Amino acid sequence: MAGFNTKAVHEGQAPDKETGAVIPPIYQTSTYQQESPAVNKGFDYTRADNPNYRNLEAAIAALEEADFAAVFSSGLGASLGVLNLLQAGDHIVSGSDLYGGTYRLFKQWGERFGLAFTFVDAVHSINFSKAIQKNTKLFWMETPTNPLLKICDIQAIAKIAKAKKIWSVVDNTFATPYFQKPLGLGADMSLHSTTKYIGGHSDVIGGAVATNNSELKKKLNFARMALGLNPSPFDCWLTQRGLKTLGLRMERHQENAKKIVSFLKRHRLVQRICYPGFGGMVSVEFKLGIEKTKRLISSFQFFTLAESLGGVESLVNHPATMTHASMPASARAKIGLSDSLVRFSVGIEDAGDLIFDLEDALARFE
Repeated sequence: MAGFNTKAVHEGQAPDKETGAVIPPIYQTSTYQQESPAVNKGFDYTRADNPNYRNLEAAIAALEEADFAAVFSSGLGASLGVLNLLQAGDHIVSGSDLYGGTYRLFKQWGERFGLAFTFVDAVHSINFSKAIQKNTKLFWMETPTNPLLKICDIQAIAKIAKAKKIWSVVDNTFATPYFQKPLGLGADMSLHSTTKYIGGHSDVIGGAVATNNSELKKKLNFARMALGLNPSPFDCWLTQRGLKTLGLRMERHQENAKKIVSFLKRHRLVQRICYPGFGGMVSVEFKLGIEKTKRLISSFQFFTLAESLGGVESLVNHPATMTHASMPASARAKIGLSDSLVRFSVGIEDAGDLIFDLEDALARFE
């Protein structure tokens, strides 16, 4: 079997049969010629399917060691595709520490359309079991969590789900298939915001779900077509270009993150560090108070204050007012997300420059 980087470069990237082009073209079309009514060559309308979708799906499935993948317009589009597997009256058990946009989707859209949610501390697997109701149809895991970077036991939680015939999905955006393969641990679906590490260059938005279940694949494809959750062909082409260097980038993200964590552990203005030991995400609380912390993260040279994560450039984020602003303060407090917490997405720059940037900015507050 080919290795990770080999699959990233070659899966879904066979040279174009007609021209011999090493890189498959962008099929920038909305519709396709049909041989006769309802008879086509596998494609009829790009909202439903496109060769660029299939190329990217083949690559993501290969890296996730999955049989199938379905691409979407965004990570939240992929999440909506998963929720579309359910119906009004169904119940979902979810980890409580999760991306603010996911929480917003659950509370402001899901509940409005008749879905019920119970949020639990996912660090303790037994909490999923305790929260099961007669109408529970889905377990939702995010690991490492956003932004506290907690880890949950995918294998244990997926085992509980299978015993009760409940589907399980893991948001694998932070770990990527380079560090974690949820399907191999028993999960039914592995979900990504491909906007982040998979695309890797902060220039495209997308989402994907990988699975080994052919029926789930069909239903996810239907949701994409029926709800208009499709990406553009160019978005898929651009995402796949980024995907080819995923393994190389993740090694550098992790290498830099570990060096930064080592520096921060020794700094007297650091109160708390959240880092799971792998990957490029680091969350920190400084001994500065909220207002000084905001000024600090607005003053870096190489860490850009911005939403999102997973790009080649380093970013810094204030979850309470940015990515998790849609989560009520009481809900943030319940999971331990303080207003002083700062989330770093460590890029692939030279680590020495990033550390100097941190040291220089912190020196102004000593």
